[in-house]
Amino acid sequence: MGSVMLEITGLFLSVSGLICVILTCSLPLWKVPAFQGANIVTALQTWEGLWMDCVWQSTGELVCNTFDSMLILSQDLQVARALTTTAGVLAAVGILVAIAGASWTKLISGASCKARVISAAGFLFMVTGILQLIPVSWSAANIVRDFHSKSIPDDFKTELGPSLYIGMAAGVFFFAASGLLWSSCYTSRAQRTYSAQYGRAQANYSQSHYV
Repeated sequence: MGSVMLEITGLFLSVSGLICVILTCSLPLWKVPAFQGANIVTALQTWEGLWMDCVWQSTGELVCNTFDSMLILSQDLQVARALTTTAGVLAAVGILVAIAGASWTKLISGASCKARVISAAGFLFMVTGILQLIPVSWSAANIVRDFHSKSIPDDFKTELGPSLYIGMAAGVFFFAASGLLWSSCYTSRAQRTYSAQYGRAQANYSQSHYV
């Protein structure tokens, strides 16, 4: 695969990762009710996210309320707010940097300079993936721990919500995008080296042929 295709694929994955980060951050689906045993139907179902919780009533009414204070949040959700928001900002910056350094754009001149910019974008995406996976993994571990805890009644136990799975996918997208961009730098450097060696070989052949 050429360096251009690697860059385009990496940029596509990074944009997909940013969309997943936005969904992870905005949707109130980090914690969902756990149904086990006879507790299949309940009068109230609570879904919790980073910024609000939603209560679905048996009448079909859905009521969402934003958290008025960070102090009422658990420690993992407070950290998740900060890291997920930071991941979204870094992802947006990384996409702009990747576009600026792409070989199919003319925002930056010079192949070596473009390679360094693309490498920096790959680093940003790697950091973004780490920042995204930390809160998702921490929250998932706490949910699993509380689910198996004997001290918590079954009616108050929760399960992993869709937002956590979306966040995990975002981390994978960013790691893949980072790897592809770094691979494009290596491929581009190899192509430049081959072109230079081929040019010198052609020049030497021409000189020896006409002497």
